[in-house]
Amino acid sequence: MLRVIGVGDNVVDKYFHLKKMFPGGNALNFSVYARQAGATAAYIGIFGTDEAAKHIISVLNEIGVDISHCKQFEGENGFAGVNLVDGDRVFVGGNKGGIASKVDLVLSESDVEYISSFDIVHSSCYSFIEKELPKLKTTGVPVSYDFSNRTEDEYLRLVCPYVDYSFMSCSHLPVEETKKKLELALELGNRLSLATRGAEGAILFDGRDYMTYVPEKVKAVDTLGAGDSFITGFLLHLAANHFDHNSEVLGEALSLGGKAAAKTCMVMGAFGYGKDF
Repeated sequence: MLRVIGVGDNVVDKYFHLKKMFPGGNALNFSVYARQAGATAAYIGIFGTDEAAKHIISVLNEIGVDISHCKQFEGENGFAGVNLVDGDRVFVGGNKGGIASKVDLVLSESDVEYISSFDIVHSSCYSFIEKELPKLKTTGVPVSYDFSNRTEDEYLRLVCPYVDYSFMSCSHLPVEETKKKLELALELGNRLSLATRGAEGAILFDGRDYMTYVPEKVKAVDTLGAGDSFITGFLLHLAANHFDHNSEVLGEALSLGGKAAAKTCMVMGAFGYGKDF
């Protein structure tokens, strides 16, 4: 059975129009989606001590994600405000990570040894983890990173040397500029880089060739978490095939990522478990 771990951000997404909060966060979503797909999954991050943190912890315990290496500090857990417009999520503020933005996530020797037992580790640009990336690299475990729309060259140069698989949101960029970002990631040491471009689909670069993927359109209930589920579906297939990068495996990984994203679009919140606030 595959063993995967998310290291970094967790939040609750507060849907103000529903008065409900849903667990989420790029790194946390990866762990949850992987567990729901049948993998052994763990998560390392920082929790606060408020009701939002208690809800996330309860849900992760129920789903079966190991959080034994998480840290908890007095304060407000991260949250993001969300409204829905025609099924598409629109962020409307938040507390910028809450306690996790004030207390550094420092990986201990025990944490690094624990992470070394997994098949892949995933983090994100919202995780305040840039200083700890060299530690992740020393584990020898393939490192995946979600840049979201933080695609400026300076940030890519800071992070990519410690990353094997980069995922970027590039719908704000022209296609040729998107390809330049993917190429830069490979120049900086990545094994693969992938850019999602909204309804236009995704572009994958392996250092030699480009592959494109255009998903089937679905009537979304809520698009929150779709990108994270795409990444999870893609990476799980890659890991199951021992990180073979032949075109058949990559094509299947793109397709499975797309199917996972479409499934997530049918659920409120990143993966449900809403609670009144």
